[in-house]
Amino acid sequence: MPTAKPLRALNIDVSAALAARWRAWFAPEQQPFVVSPAQADALGRADEPDRLTPELRDTFFLWGPREGQSLVWLGQADVRALPREERRALLAAQAAPHRWDSDRLPGRLLRWVEEGRRPSAHDVVPDAVWRDAASAGLAGARALAGRFPTASGPNCFGTVMAATGVDGAADVWMQREPFEKWLAGTRPTTNRRDDRPGTVLVWRDGAGAVQHAAVTLGGGWALHKPSQCWYSPVKVLTVAGVKASARTPGWHLSRHVLAG
Repeated sequence: MPTAKPLRALNIDVSAALAARWRAWFAPEQQPFVVSPAQADALGRADEPDRLTPELRDTFFLWGPREGQSLVWLGQADVRALPREERRALLAAQAAPHRWDSDRLPGRLLRWVEEGRRPSAHDVVPDAVWRDAASAGLAGARALAGRFPTASGPNCFGTVMAATGVDGAADVWMQREPFEKWLAGTRPTTNRRDDRPGTVLVWRDGAGAVQHAAVTLGGGWALHKPSQCWYSPVKVLTVAGVKASARTPGWHLSRHVLAG
């Protein structure tokens, strides 16, 4: 039997085991559809929101509330059995595309993971930058860089904390409260020289709630994890690239320096 071609996404190697999990999350046999209660009855399906895993939530963009709507599960044969216009309307009403296994799936999966996302530059960061970053309090940064999570959950806050050595922070969905508590141990700064290692970049919305975080490595590089999704790796980009990635109307950027 031929060996499956190794998967590489966003300049990061993906193990065969993780790639198999990706395929299961990207194109499961039974997939979630948001419909009205009347549509659910017509389809003969019950409302089953408890079946939605974090990974399928992130694949099918089911993040918001669904008040007054049902979440039903359909397979490819179920969808194909619908009248053409009904099928088209059902698929068009969903927040994300639905797709099932096929010979084209590996290529479609890779394109989907990479579309609109910047590749990680962790492999071109000079050794001297990594050494200086470690000396500045970022001893965990290099091990994190260029790594996909094993599931949905790990996010930007935990990544920044883990880069500074907070044990276990890299593998959990870090909430705002513990991140703010950790951030209180740093020093706010108005210095905009982001070429030095150890500057925590923090984005807040108009109400002051923290929305995203990254940390500079020095030499014009920064480390961040764009989201909590399974297809969002810990990446190294230029500082300008991280800022561009996080730019969102209504957010403002502030800076903190790691306590030395």
